[in-house]
Amino acid sequence: MGGLAIGPVDPFGPLAELAVRRVMLSDLVAAAKFGTGQQIDDPVREQQILDAVVAESVRRGMPSGPPAGFFRAQIEASKVVQNGLFKRWERHPDQRPARTPDLAAEVRPQLDLLTEQILGQLHATVELWRPTMLCGIWRLDDIVHSLDELHRHAVAVSLRPIFAS
Repeated sequence: MGGLAIGPVDPFGPLAELAVRRVMLSDLVAAAKFGTGQQIDDPVREQQILDAVVAESVRRGMPSGPPAGFFRAQIEASKVVQNGLFKRWERHPDQRPARTPDLAAEVRPQLDLLTEQILGQLHATVELWRPTMLCGIWRLDDIVHSLDELHRHAVAVSLRPIFAS
């Protein structure tokens, strides 16, 4: 995903772009799980991610609550995409992925890299989280205009913690 036309005064553009990239990576997560017996919900893995985010937030001198809430939303957004794709692929077998990516070896390293990048942007912006500021400056449409309805909904879920701050 190239540069986003969010505007020069928006410090949240890089964070939003990373959230969109994470939502789009959910397609690979779904492809890795579909037809393998792996469940969409993985409470153990989800808790590992949240524990690591909290620990890294504290290490970086951030309050742990906002990053943990943001990553809970990222996990929920991924589930939105996975559930939507599973349903689509069950209804339309011809749209199923051609291959099954390796979740541990191929997909999770990409997710881990995005986690690091997102934590960096959270660190840079956490003090700015104000719903009134975001609603006035930030244009979600500029980010998601080319996405389908499923992915637009997931992006909205993934960014909800910023708007609810």
